[in-house]
Amino acid sequence: MGIKGLTKLLADNAPKAMKEQKFESYFGRKIAIDASMSIYQFLIVVGRVGTEMLTNEAGEVTSHLQGMFTRTIRLLEAGIKPVYVFDGQPPEMKKQELAKRYEKRADATGDLEEAMKTGNKEDIEKFSKRTVKVTKQHNDDCKRLLKLMGVPVIEAPSEAEAQCAALCKSGKVYAVASEDMDSLTFGAPRFLRHLMDPSSRKVPVMEFEISKILEELNLTMDQFIDLCILSGCDYCDSIRGIGGQTALKLIRQHGSIENILENINRERYQIPDDWPYQEARQLFKEPEVYTDAEQDEIKWAAPDEEGLITFLVNENGFNSDRVTKAIEKIKAAKNKSSQGRLEAFFKPVANPTVPIKRKETPGSAVKEAANKKSKAGGGKKKK
Repeated sequence: MGIKGLTKLLADNAPKAMKEQKFESYFGRKIAIDASMSIYQFLIVVGRVGTEMLTNEAGEVTSHLQGMFTRTIRLLEAGIKPVYVFDGQPPEMKKQELAKRYEKRADATGDLEEAMKTGNKEDIEKFSKRTVKVTKQHNDDCKRLLKLMGVPVIEAPSEAEAQCAALCKSGKVYAVASEDMDSLTFGAPRFLRHLMDPSSRKVPVMEFEISKILEELNLTMDQFIDLCILSGCDYCDSIRGIGGQTALKLIRQHGSIENILENINRERYQIPDDWPYQEARQLFKEPEVYTDAEQDEIKWAAPDEEGLITFLVNENGFNSDRVTKAIEKIKAAKNKSSQGRLEAFFKPVANPTVPIKRKETPGSAVKEAANKKSKAGGGKKKK
């Protein structure tokens, strides 16, 4: 789910913190990508006809592999350096949200069966998407594929969004790419939506900057986290009757959830029993992530051509010619991305209008005073 309604809330209240960018403008940039979110997208949209997905001869789904392979090549060809981050063990507080999702999938499965009996194509399409789940096998398949492509893979100790944000904070990557907005709540300096959309959609990438969000909303980072918890997050229920706009108004008025709870009209707003907002806040402020010391250096490598052909063609029935051509694209793209961004070739130049402060050496003050005296006396020029 991410943070409920945050995109609209920011569009209405912090429009300058959002900007549309061309996909190609991220040439030479290292981008941390929430892998599970991308795989989920691929399972929903790649190669689907009604309830059917792309499969190999053994009947195993390959939509995720097709999507990951083609979209990653698109990134590489644009000179982008992707780093895929996979979810680890979910925090205890998220298990309630995961249980809700399980129930929704179960309900959707029943609705799908009914839709298939009646032959309602729209309902079949709608409910089949709601039954999709990213499995361990899907993740393992994509990890293997990416490693064969020479693209770095990171397995987070817990939430992928939190690890992506940590990579961005430490300067290991330029931005975080996902469709869920949690990464901003984890403090990612830059966040991108629609980076992994297919080129056919022609949707611009939407870039968010957390510093500008805080500036425009006139909030501290702690207050922004409280705003996200009030709006609705994955870690705890929200207060019934409070949406994004009301949450923003209350945070601006009272400064924190604690102060809001002291002043709120409890007859109008229903506060959940034993509401664990403090634990949720702590998860956003200090999530379980690998630190710089624990994290290996992020490296991109040449593709393993034989390995890719074995995995995609022999094991999963991909077209041999297409895979061979795709490998050539990866090799060409790797050479292209190694050129780096244009600004990397230029060092900052001191502003000539700002005087440079020189370090004084012993006797320099005496020499300067003598020079001033000489100029004041109108020293003679040498012929």
